[in-house]
Amino acid sequence: MILASAPAEAKHFIHKKLIGPPLGLLTIAEAVKNHDVTVFDMKGEYDLIPNAPKPDQMVRELLEKINPDVVGTTVITSELYFGLDILRTAKRFNPKITTIAGGLHTTLCPQDLNIPEVDVLCPGQASFTFRDTINALEAKRPLESVKGILIKKGAKLVPTGTLPFYFDTADKHFLMPDRSHLERWRSTYCVGNNPEPATYLFTSLGCPFSCTFCSIWKEYDRKYLQRRVESVIEELKLIDYKIVRFSDANTIVNIDFIDKLFDRIAEEGIDKHYVMDIRADTASSHPKLIEKLAKGGLKVVITGFESFRDEELKQYNKKSEAKLIKQAIDVFHANDILLRGNYVVPPDYDENDFKALSEYANSHKVTYAGYTILTPMPGTVYYEEVKNRIIDHDYSKYNFFNSVMETKLPIERFYENMGKLWLIKKGTDVI
Repeated sequence: MILASAPAEAKHFIHKKLIGPPLGLLTIAEAVKNHDVTVFDMKGEYDLIPNAPKPDQMVRELLEKINPDVVGTTVITSELYFGLDILRTAKRFNPKITTIAGGLHTTLCPQDLNIPEVDVLCPGQASFTFRDTINALEAKRPLESVKGILIKKGAKLVPTGTLPFYFDTADKHFLMPDRSHLERWRSTYCVGNNPEPATYLFTSLGCPFSCTFCSIWKEYDRKYLQRRVESVIEELKLIDYKIVRFSDANTIVNIDFIDKLFDRIAEEGIDKHYVMDIRADTASSHPKLIEKLAKGGLKVVITGFESFRDEELKQYNKKSEAKLIKQAIDVFHANDILLRGNYVVPPDYDENDFKALSEYANSHKVTYAGYTILTPMPGTVYYEEVKNRIIDHDYSKYNFFNSVMETKLPIERFYENMGKLWLIKKGTDVI
């Protein structure tokens, strides 16, 4: 992988783990708050206690402590095996425990969770189907009565039917997360050299764009769900964190919404620092809005540059042009916003391609650049396009830092080139 082959001076900058609280689990917990709920952040536990017990022992100790009737976990592709191991441990501890899985991978690839130790799948925005499942178990009603889930019958996962009506989890059916569940791990949610922990908040769900390598718009079936301004203001007032990371796929889609939101933030005197994901074409088209956000507390922006070549952007269905990268960088730098720009590197890059990207990134420096490998994530359009070329099906490597397809360069040389790119940056490690 990239980290192993990178120059020693680059290793500090390369991502080694995700940082941030599990916002999705808090939403699930809120949906069943009338029950006895325990939220456990295993990643946070290892950040807090690096020499904590191995995962199976850690889970078993938790099970012995709380003796639950139901154990659930959320699953993304690279952590699928860990999620399944949690549920296996629960079943070994007590076969009567009902095990439930949800999350992105569960939604897009439910067949990968068809193992004896998984009883129920809750795909999609599952807070309400999870609640209905818990209520059915408590009332000893058959799970077939709960619509929108998959239940284990013999060797098959059987869908129970479509939901009776549509849940808008960003608006009418929004659930305010209770962050007190994560107080134990609060100190671990710090990014870079910043001593202040950050929390997540979403203003929207889904994405109106359809990049071929992205699974977000697929997860939400092309829907884009926008929260109300006053709902976000209410949550910001409740949050006692100084740093708020907007977890939207794209924070600025609805210009009118974000404009009104920051008017209300100013009116309420809410003093926080914000981190957002903002597209390059949005920043270049709306420099005055970026200036307004900066005055209102926007400090850090993550932007997916993806590529410096228009032909690659077209292949990704990015709906943006490479020339806008420079314009966006200028807008963010003019407003003293710390910018992280992310590039995606295809596995067929050769020495000339790496040299061209290196020269481009050097002439378009940002505070902190990131370089990841174009990865065919299961459930995406790109996966369907190249699935016959995939040579490694170990999901634990689907983390954008391993190539699961054959590279044009010898694999060690490819990783070495990838690692060198991480040295191209401006300023210090602040994000």
